Amino acid sequence: MDLNSKRILLIIGGGIAAYKSLDLIRRLSERGAKTRVILTAAGGNFVTPLSAASLSGEKVYQDLFDLTDESEMGHITLSRSADLVVVAPATANLMAKLAGGIADDLASTALLATDKAVLMAPAMNVRMWEHVTVRRNLVALKNDGVNFVGPNKGDMACGEFGLGRMAEPNEIVAAIAAVLDAKSSGPLAGKKALVTAGPTHEPFDPVRYLGNRSSGKQGYAIADALGRAGAETTLISGPVGLDAPQAVKLVRVETARQMLAACEAALPTNIAVCTAAVADWRPEIQANSKIKKTIGADGADKNAGGVRTLSLIENPDILSELSHHTFRPQLVVGFAAETEALEAHARDKRERKGCNWIMANDVGTSSSIMGGDRNKVHLVTPTGSEAWPELEKTEVAWRLTEKIVAFFEKAA
Repeated sequence: MDLNSKRILLIIGGGIAAYKSLDLIRRLSERGAKTRVILTAAGGNFVTPLSAASLSGEKVYQDLFDLTDESEMGHITLSRSADLVVVAPATANLMAKLAGGIADDLASTALLATDKAVLMAPAMNVRMWEHVTVRRNLVALKNDGVNFVGPNKGDMACGEFGLGRMAEPNEIVAAIAAVLDAKSSGPLAGKKALVTAGPTHEPFDPVRYLGNRSSGKQGYAIADALGRAGAETTLISGPVGLDAPQAVKLVRVETARQMLAACEAALPTNIAVCTAAVADWRPEIQANSKIKKTIGADGADKNAGGVRTLSLIENPDILSELSHHTFRPQLVVGFAAETEALEAHARDKRERKGCNWIMANDVGTSSSIMGGDRNKVHLVTPTGSEAWPELEKTEVAWRLTEKIVAFFEKAA
């Protein structure tokens, strides 16, 4: 794969193999890639910032609390302006930090802040590599989607022999090309997608809101599947307690109006999948302070016998807005959570909203659908419907992604 104009963020950890990272910078430059370097404090004991800067032609970053860089949120900018984050050498310490979510220096903070793929080239003593905690961290990182190259077997600086040598620079360059190529050659490469997920919260005073039980799990799984299939994916999420999928741009919102604005800002896209459980209504008036009960001397609520009336107005219909937008995506998929007459209501909704497909799920038969890890859906299209068995929400996401791939292959 041609690496011309690709942007690599290289994190150099503290190990004797750091000297190979200087050669890696040079070889990346020969392939046309641009490299920025984060040099850890330990890495600075093996190579100098001047050496890395001279080879990369870029400033070398070291300090999380650099006043100039961090006034511009340097750790976020560095981690997200790259096409790929490479850690070479990836020490046991750096692996443990990422696996455990620790962010106590610039390198570990950038790793947690990135929305790009990560490639690690481990380098450590063979006994360290074989230690149970390192193996456990390796499994966790692979499960999280981190890519690895090496380590290799051979003689080590410590005098021992075995697995633990950092992969050679040419091997790492090949692994970089493979990771970037996989991202650019997926079945949805070149396509843009937006996914809405979670509930919306519609406040009627600073501490209370109208909402629903949506967890966002299905939408997050779909965004992850689309991203892994190569689509440039924006996930627009209501308030949920989920981590953003890798390689997906996350936009957090609270209300339906904010979600609609974020969707319109993401256009044009090829695909829109609206899984969010958007509140149909919002309070007509939002109080600036907490609404209090009116309490009399006897302790009774003097508010019309304890009854308070809340006036509601209709929220924008995001699915319909996207289906009729000037920059309408080629494929618009809606979700319908129903408690009865599932297929009939889904067909009616598809026609009223103007979307291509509806994924209908019966939330009335199981309390575990909203908030749970499994889902049972009907895919309703202009030509018919398919009843899917109860599946993990991740499997629903992959099945839907396969349908989306087939849609564009047929349209080509």
